[in-house]
Amino acid sequence: MSDINVPVLIVGGGEAGLTASMLLSSYGIDSLLVSKYPGTSHLPKAHVLHQKTMEVYRELGVAEPIYERGTPPENMAFTAWYAGVAGPTREYGREMARLDCRGNGDTDPNWIKGSPCRQANLPQIRLEPILKAHAKVLGPGRIRFNHSFISLEQDSEGVTALIEDRADSHQYTVRARYLLGCDGGRVVGKQIGVQMEGPQELASNVTIHFSADLSQWVRDPEVLIRWLLNPDIGDPLSGVLVPMGPDHWGPQSEEWVFHLQFMTGDPRAFDDAAVMQQMRSVLGIPDFHPEIHLISRWTMEGIVASRLRVGNVFLLGDSAHRHPPTGGLGLNTAVYDVYNLCWKIAAAVRGQACDKLLDTYEQERKPVGARAVQRSLENFINHLTTGQVLGMTPDKTPEENWEIMRLLWSDEPQAQQARLHFEDAIATQAMEFYEQNVEYGYTYNSPAIVPDGTPAPQLIDDVHVYEPSTRPGSTLPHAWLHRLGQRKALCDLAGHGQFLLITGEGGEGWIKAAAHIAKEQGLPLQAISVNPFSGDWLDTRFDWLRQREVSSEGAVLVRPDRHIAWRFFGASENPRATLEEALGQVLSASSLVVR
Repeated sequence: MSDINVPVLIVGGGEAGLTASMLLSSYGIDSLLVSKYPGTSHLPKAHVLHQKTMEVYRELGVAEPIYERGTPPENMAFTAWYAGVAGPTREYGREMARLDCRGNGDTDPNWIKGSPCRQANLPQIRLEPILKAHAKVLGPGRIRFNHSFISLEQDSEGVTALIEDRADSHQYTVRARYLLGCDGGRVVGKQIGVQMEGPQELASNVTIHFSADLSQWVRDPEVLIRWLLNPDIGDPLSGVLVPMGPDHWGPQSEEWVFHLQFMTGDPRAFDDAAVMQQMRSVLGIPDFHPEIHLISRWTMEGIVASRLRVGNVFLLGDSAHRHPPTGGLGLNTAVYDVYNLCWKIAAAVRGQACDKLLDTYEQERKPVGARAVQRSLENFINHLTTGQVLGMTPDKTPEENWEIMRLLWSDEPQAQQARLHFEDAIATQAMEFYEQNVEYGYTYNSPAIVPDGTPAPQLIDDVHVYEPSTRPGSTLPHAWLHRLGQRKALCDLAGHGQFLLITGEGGEGWIKAAAHIAKEQGLPLQAISVNPFSGDWLDTRFDWLRQREVSSEGAVLVRPDRHIAWRFFGASENPRATLEEALGQVLSASSLVVR
């Protein structure tokens, strides 16, 4: 007999693990989370939270505290490039170029149309405590830090894991139907024989987390990320400076992180004194002696797990894919790995879905993870080429590099071409800071999606331009609705572990069919009518009408992860049979097919 029996064991207490715990608790599924660390992460790594991620946290009730603790939108409107930070002349610290940053501080209409949530920016060291506190409220006694996962054994019915309480070295076993590996690829993936595939050791990186008052040198409160190209150094990318808050942002930020990058094997990367000297040189502040919180080192890589499921063990987040931080895709991809899998596990635990539904996790998420890795690598390489466009190198003297830099500000006719060339290079960075379609535009293709025979759309641009659609596999488009003085985002009516069927005027048959199926099968299925002038919710701004792509008698079925599962363009002679067949296919459950 195992010491503990639980439907789901979660190994790892970072964003992926804590989000999984919260989601399963909200779905009524018991789980146990173990993390070998005594507390949440002390590494100030991930900080960008996409709109789609914030929709998940909005559903879980943690969006508001994240916004409250995070960067105000007016302090994250731009990213910019500077000639260092300070120095003996006014040219040091001068701005070279800037770009809108992920929705331009919640002012870009394209991003506003995409979601009811704005982007957020909150360092991992402050995000995880919020998630942990809420996970403990939702799952009392089910969050165990300082408990190490040791090993696992699988059989056809589940997983038996050996856990150690590090406080007293006591070991105990946990019997679970499913195990979620959210441990960053440290142990679980290796034990089940999964390989990580892709380029490794691309560069040696050092992150310095410190407290200091930089307000006398740093300007531009609207800029979030500062890319520093100091001619005295000559590297294509000398360093990156990012404010950390916690109480003030922009130039008044109390804490900062500074990122340095070295070639793999460069001994300077492992020497604290050399790292600090390099930071002073890049900033241009020779006598800079901040309060150091942590100097952390990490290797840049772009790798994807060969498998995301082995038996009853699943890999999520950094266990499934690890990539450069450029683009901020790591944490966000992890959250949606979890969001994709947890509703499927809930359906399987309740007996509403067959095991084959769980196979669709890998089928759907592995391509998304691989694309995130590829996009991150492309963003990383593009930063290097942007700096190289100027022609500054460490081999040149500082004065030679400054002569190149001054062309960007010169009024001389011959400088025009240099400015145009550099502006073109900076414009390509929109691939990182305006990649809305990477966030929203991916689609799923698996047995848990019912195709409708329509061809895949020809996209205007597969990185920057998000084109909402209800084609099966797509993300549910955003629309504002209202009724009786209440304003509601359509995405808030979806999620919460339930299917949502949306129909229009003349869709009464679909509403009745959904009610019968929900009652008889015990499925979490809600049906609503949405119309401009009548129905459960009013679409008087015509947001949904513009995007629904079916008639007022048709229907759109949304999965619990807010991806479109199926749609029907018009009325059905037998809506109940039609809907049962669609749900049966999505859930891989033949019992739902009408007899």
